[in-house]
Amino acid sequence: MVQVILQGKVLADSNKTVVVENNHYFPPESVSELLTKDSTTTTFCPWKGTAHYYNVGVDGKTVTDVAWYYPEPYKAADNIRDYVAFYKNKVEIKE
Repeated sequence: MVQVILQGKVLADSNKTVVVENNHYFPPESVSELLTKDSTTTTFCPWKGTAHYYNVGVDGKTVTDVAWYYPEPYKAADNIRDYVAFYKNKVEIKE
């Protein structure tokens, strides 16, 4: 079981993550509703495509761009479509 924790709140919890480039990608149904889709940030990966970002609100504070996902990945990364990965420097990841 892999968990993502921020300020004592569990943001994701799953035993069905997919590891890509040393990051755990969590199935969408295992991710907390604390994440909101209000980030306008996007980045580009040459083999995965365009990543979109989530912000999270915990205890009245917003942590920006805490996680990312690929809503329309390239074929090589289709196994992580809509799966969510988290920045290790912004959250605690327990394996």
